[in-house]
Amino acid sequence: MRTIFFCFITLFCLVTKAQVRNVDAIEFKKLIDEKKSVLIDLRTNDEIKNKGMIKGATQLDFLDKNAEASIDKLDKNKTYLIYCAGGGRSGDCAQLMQEKGFKSVVNLEKGFDDWKKKGFEIEKK
Repeated sequence: MRTIFFCFITLFCLVTKAQVRNVDAIEFKKLIDEKKSVLIDLRTNDEIKNKGMIKGATQLDFLDKNAEASIDKLDKNKTYLIYCAGGGRSGDCAQLMQEKGFKSVVNLEKGFDDWKKKGFEIEKK
């Protein structure tokens, strides 16, 4: 009986944890084109000003002291497409979102730099 209970609890924990996917720029573009997710740029104002951003993204500066509070205000049931410059910050953010109970987070594995190298559309602000 203990084994069944333990298996049930383990399965429940796995199912209720966020699904975090790391994808390349090509897959990320496909997900953006589906228009079923919220696109978030985790870079600073200076990074966006100097390099541009993916069209349609909303900025949430992950290095800002209020970043976690901003993340807490997001709807945990939506799917979020997140990216930073090279994938480090977005990886950390994905882990944080998973710990906070977000249902679906997709990380652009090699970040905006790879997006730009692949020639995908960007916009300057």
